[in-house]
Amino acid sequence: MATIKDIAALAGVSSATVSRVLNYDKTMSVSDATRERIFAAAEKLDYLEQRKHKKQTKSGTVAVVQWYTKKEELNDLYYYSIRTGIEERARKLGYVIHRVFHNDSLDKLRTVDGIIAIGKYSPQQQREFHQYNRNLVFVDSNTVNRGFSCVTSDMVTATTKVLDHFIAHDQRKIGLLVGEEQTADHTQAIIDPRFTTFKAYMTELALYNPKYVYVGDFTTDSGYQMMNQAIKELGNDLPQAFFVANDSIGIGALRALHEANIAVPQRVSLIAFNDTSIAKYIYPSLSSVRVSTEQMGIEGINLLDQQINGTDSFPKMITLGTELKLRDSSIN
Repeated sequence: MATIKDIAALAGVSSATVSRVLNYDKTMSVSDATRERIFAAAEKLDYLEQRKHKKQTKSGTVAVVQWYTKKEELNDLYYYSIRTGIEERARKLGYVIHRVFHNDSLDKLRTVDGIIAIGKYSPQQQREFHQYNRNLVFVDSNTVNRGFSCVTSDMVTATTKVLDHFIAHDQRKIGLLVGEEQTADHTQAIIDPRFTTFKAYMTELALYNPKYVYVGDFTTDSGYQMMNQAIKELGNDLPQAFFVANDSIGIGALRALHEANIAVPQRVSLIAFNDTSIAKYIYPSLSSVRVSTEQMGIEGINLLDQQINGTDSFPKMITLGTELKLRDSSIN
């Protein structure tokens, strides 16, 4: 496994800078360009698999529509990794990539060979994209019931695996820190499948307690605030374990527990979701559900390539499995 020193060498910065950036240390002033260079180095060294593909002679253009801004993407490497997977595979297939943010003018979508949209979009937005271009694939959103091909990850099985792990280690008082999102046009709230699965499975086991569930957003600050709120409100009734819905929330939650002198994992265990490249570099290293984000991007562009070349005319959904990566933040 690559080290912080390796990342620093590749990014051209100090090891201390890498450590503080990966831990989202807000006391440090660093440019977005430097942060992006550090994250890109971490992804290259530790997360992206090198794959060999035959060179293609064809060429074309693909629009990658993003619901996150560039700055938001740097705060959530989940979408960053999906995009890099798309771009790497697209280049090997001979496509030129045009990045488009959802609030940009969409006129350029008329002139590309296909669209791949990352994130959550309302039915109205989905139809609008389709009007601009018939070759259309969504990544990280289940759109097959509306007639659009998509790539998703299996969050239901992943969530139950996390809960089973806690319970197998005699941790039955389990909390949840989760984010709340809206579609890119802010017309619809999105119910996170990790929350619905957590509630249903814990209810089935007669272990669900709504007092242990905190809802914020998918940021480090929100994770810090939610865990501080739980520590203050619950006191000695603080759960033995928390499932946190992404790594950013997990980093903030770890900081709050550290400041409160609550031992991790001896008093409180944490398992997060996504397993972005920073999870292994923080202290304690963060147990997390590994999502094949790069592969999600690759599968998405492969689906789009089939549409562009007329070899696939029926909508389909590809659901990728996950892997539970256990580290120091949980009892294993």
